[in-house]
Amino acid sequence: MTMNTSKSTVSKKHLIAIAVVLALGGGAGAFILQGGGKPKAAAEDDGHGHGGHTEAKGHGDGEHHGKAGEKGHDDDKGHADGEHHEESEAKGAHGGTVFKEGDFSLEALLSEDGGEPRLRIWLFDKDKALPLNAATVTATVTRLTDEKQELTFTQEKDSLVSREIVAEPHAFDIEIIAQTATEPFMFVMSKEEGKIELTDAQIKAASISVDTVSAANIKTALLLPGEIRLNEDRTSHVVPRLAGVVESVSANLGQVVKKGQVLAAIASPTASEQRSELQTAQKRLALAKTTYEREKKLWEQKVSAEQDYLQAKQALSEAEVAVANANQKLSALGLSTSSVSGLNRIELRAPFNGIVIEKHLSLGEAVKEDAAVFTISDLTQVWAEINVPAKDLPSVRVGEKVTIKATAFEASATGTVAFVGALIGEQTRTAKARVVLENPKGAWRPGLFVNVEVVSEETAAPVTISADAVQNVGEKPVVFLKVNGGFITQPVKLGRSDGKRIEVLQGLKSGMPYASTGSFVVKSELGKGSAEHTH
Repeated sequence: MTMNTSKSTVSKKHLIAIAVVLALGGGAGAFILQGGGKPKAAAEDDGHGHGGHTEAKGHGDGEHHGKAGEKGHDDDKGHADGEHHEESEAKGAHGGTVFKEGDFSLEALLSEDGGEPRLRIWLFDKDKALPLNAATVTATVTRLTDEKQELTFTQEKDSLVSREIVAEPHAFDIEIIAQTATEPFMFVMSKEEGKIELTDAQIKAASISVDTVSAANIKTALLLPGEIRLNEDRTSHVVPRLAGVVESVSANLGQVVKKGQVLAAIASPTASEQRSELQTAQKRLALAKTTYEREKKLWEQKVSAEQDYLQAKQALSEAEVAVANANQKLSALGLSTSSVSGLNRIELRAPFNGIVIEKHLSLGEAVKEDAAVFTISDLTQVWAEINVPAKDLPSVRVGEKVTIKATAFEASATGTVAFVGALIGEQTRTAKARVVLENPKGAWRPGLFVNVEVVSEETAAPVTISADAVQNVGEKPVVFLKVNGGFITQPVKLGRSDGKRIEVLQGLKSGMPYASTGSFVVKSELGKGSAEHTH
């Protein structure tokens, strides 16, 4: 494993420590500033407890060592504070990084003995190993997400090993404090393992967009399978109603037809009989009306008996009923009262505007009265039929808005649930639900498989990211956090998603920058280089 170190930040405690020293005595303060932060004993004395370390006791704070090098940065090569990490980065006997201040030194190694990464510490005085109880060691891991992890140590063979596992990603600062019998020492080890180095120019050229972690409303949705079907309320099977022989066919399969347009003509003996019956009834009615008017006049003139008048009136009423009956028969059969082409001609007409989707007759063919010779459907409005499992029925309600997406191509539309079946199929164990879908351009063709998204609830999530940002590395979801000079791989624990935003339960905090669109480019760069790291 490659260990990188970086400069530590001077904390408020550092400033307070120096102020206290200056307040206690100008001479002591001047000694510290002129000495470059290096205790005199560390440079001149042979052991602990003399001039230099006696002064360190007065600091009362191990963080003093991070401050002490501020004035002596140029000439103090042995100081172990954060400002000298890059200069003091040296490999120890165990392969770890060595931090040194005066005679005291410490070797730190993040090792994976047993498969679990833990921090190991070795203590030295004048480069000679110290007993493990010579100092009390604690450490604090501070990650990019500002999460902190306290490490405690136990003795194992010749080293101190952390009881806690230091989980990946190994991109953090570890503040190590070693409290000896005489004074504390503080060192900071920085690591940026797994960093993908990309300049701002490279990020822009690769079309990688950087967004910020933020709160958003997450819609919890059900995704149910469905199929586009004909709108049965706007689909008609045209039948002749009378048996006959096809004389002409004017409509073709797939043709758009208007309401009342002639589709075909059929010659039928029964049609001839029905029209003849009407004409006979009409002639009898005309005769009955003439007779009635004559008998009425004669009766009024006292020429004929009233009985003759009443009989004529009765005959007229019966003739009127016969005409009405003949008209009703023709109407029920869909026949006009007359036809210019002959009494036996039947004209099949479109019941409404639509498309001929089925045709089952040809010229000269004999057809029966109940044969469905044409099927006409209005495809400007179709049904999306959904199969709803029993457990999801509470979320699918009449009036609910849904989103329908085609599986064969990129297309989506919104609709409203118009019907939910009251029965569950014995074989499928699902109920049928129906969405009425407008189809003005004819893109939603019957038979097309679709996915229907039903929103069950919408809740606020405090930490969310773009769905494009999530990539899988080692079969685990990660997000690439933006840092100076590139990106760092950050494992995350994900929650709900609506396809656009994903809730992050663990691993990120609101306000953190990350790679969203184009994150796959960062992943490809990770595969080229940082996947080769070893511990």
